[in-house]
Amino acid sequence: MNILFVHQNMPGQYRELVGWLAAQGEHRIFFLTQKKDAPTLTGVQTRIYKAHRKPLKDAYGLSKVWEEAAGAGFGAAMAARKIEAEDGFIPDIVIGHVGWGELTFFKQVWPHVPIIGFFEYYYNMTGGLVGFDPEENVSEHAPFLMAARNAVPLANIEFVDQGHVPTLWQRDRFPDSFHDRMYICHDGIRTDRLVPNPDVELHLGRLDHPIRQGDEVLTYVARNLERARGFHVFMRALPRIMRERPNARVLIVGGNDVSYGGKSSDPQGLRGEMEREVGDDLDWDRLHFLGRIPYPDYQKLVQVSRCHVYLTMPFVLSWSLLESMSMGATVVAADVAPVREAITHGETGMLVDFHDPQALAAQVVDVLGQPDKYAHLGGAARAHVIKEYDFLTKCLPEHVAQINALVSADKRIKMG
Repeated sequence: MNILFVHQNMPGQYRELVGWLAAQGEHRIFFLTQKKDAPTLTGVQTRIYKAHRKPLKDAYGLSKVWEEAAGAGFGAAMAARKIEAEDGFIPDIVIGHVGWGELTFFKQVWPHVPIIGFFEYYYNMTGGLVGFDPEENVSEHAPFLMAARNAVPLANIEFVDQGHVPTLWQRDRFPDSFHDRMYICHDGIRTDRLVPNPDVELHLGRLDHPIRQGDEVLTYVARNLERARGFHVFMRALPRIMRERPNARVLIVGGNDVSYGGKSSDPQGLRGEMEREVGDDLDWDRLHFLGRIPYPDYQKLVQVSRCHVYLTMPFVLSWSLLESMSMGATVVAADVAPVREAITHGETGMLVDFHDPQALAAQVVDVLGQPDKYAHLGGAARAHVIKEYDFLTKCLPEHVAQINALVSADKRIKMG
């Protein structure tokens, strides 16, 4: 089969799927992306495209979103034409993310080629990021800006043959009219690789000695240290945690940029803002900001963790939550709807009020101080992820079935 993947930040949500398809050795696979340093994937031909144009610097949000999406879509469509002309490649199916407008014009290039579009998020004034944090000032223009952002999925639901959404909570963010045109299936977690490891040691140059499972280690992981992922709440909980657990080591992973929501007004970002707020009450000899670390080190960090904190406003779940559960971590997480889809309080993790740093601190202190009391959580969490989110046994068969439903019988993917 000829398969074209489209994602501006290759491989994105297709990391496992494209790798599995390429390993079959039976498909011709192209990946179209804007990412100039895109990874080299064996069996996959990467093509980088440029947006046709970008909005003017003074463009207002209402028009900027659509200008960016239209520019990305037209640039991707022209790159698709080039792939056909120069490589003789016409896909049997196109699989891509609709969020940045990249798929918007593909039916103009290949009218009869089926498209599966990944729908990640639909912006609403309630139930999501906007207005959830009482410290956030919501602009009176926010309803209009949210509607403008939704112009892209609203257009693309008509341009794809099948929609794909990874969780029930994400699907329910979209209008009811979308639901029958979407299938729900997570990207998939490699539970065969992400496993508990009682013998692991974490060696990092920024740590003064190796850390092993059994040490009193508290971990927090996010792509960036930002409000959407509750970094400010975590920092406000740390003074009590470190005071009541004087031997605990705190390992924080994440960059100092912003992925979602607004930036901190502090020149040092939210980290600088929070250090100024609570820094005098912290033991800096036991607190380690590790920045972004290689994936193998991230795995070891979770495997040595006695308590792993995952905080988020109501938003798309981080892969790290399900990955940490797969590795048998004892997770303390925010009690918000998307997290409750993955964690049952007291069974597969512990849930706390996102807005209450003291409740978070109390729960973490108890987990650190009484690990045997919570020892059942990690195994139950792993079992749940294997059952509901495992790539090979749960998610891959569903993705393949959805692809096969759109192509001719002689092109269908074989599962083995």
